[in-house]
Amino acid sequence: MAHHSPRFLQLVSAVRVNIRECTVDDIHKRITAEEKFLLFDVREESEFALGHLPGARSLGKGIIERDIEVVVPDCNREIVLYCGGGFRSALAADNLQKMGYTNVISMDGGFRLWNERGLPIET
Repeated sequence: MAHHSPRFLQLVSAVRVNIRECTVDDIHKRITAEEKFLLFDVREESEFALGHLPGARSLGKGIIERDIEVVVPDCNREIVLYCGGGFRSALAADNLQKMGYTNVISMDGGFRLWNERGLPIET
C-alpha cells in the first residue's frame, strides 16, 4: 500500500466533507445490475492498462478537469470516480463539483480494495 504524506492526507480529509462517497460493494452491485452511470478511472493511464473496473473509462487525475466538459457535457449526469485507494478520486470529485457537476461520487477503497475482494477486472 502506498504511503501518503501528512499534507496530502490533510488535503483529502478536507475535501471529503464536501463530496459524496460510496463503497466498492455499492459499485459492484450497480455494475452487476447493469445500472446506467458513467464510471471513470482517474489513475494514470499505465495503471488503467494493467487492469480496471468493468466498463470504466480512463480520465486521469492530471487531465480530468481539462477534458470533462468535452467527455461529459451534461453537468447533471451521474459520474462515479475511482483511483487506487479513494484519495485522488476524492480530490477529482471535489474539483468537478466546483466546476458545476452536481452528481459526482467517489468510490472509497478504490481499485486496490476492488482487487483485494476478487471482483472482476478488465485489461
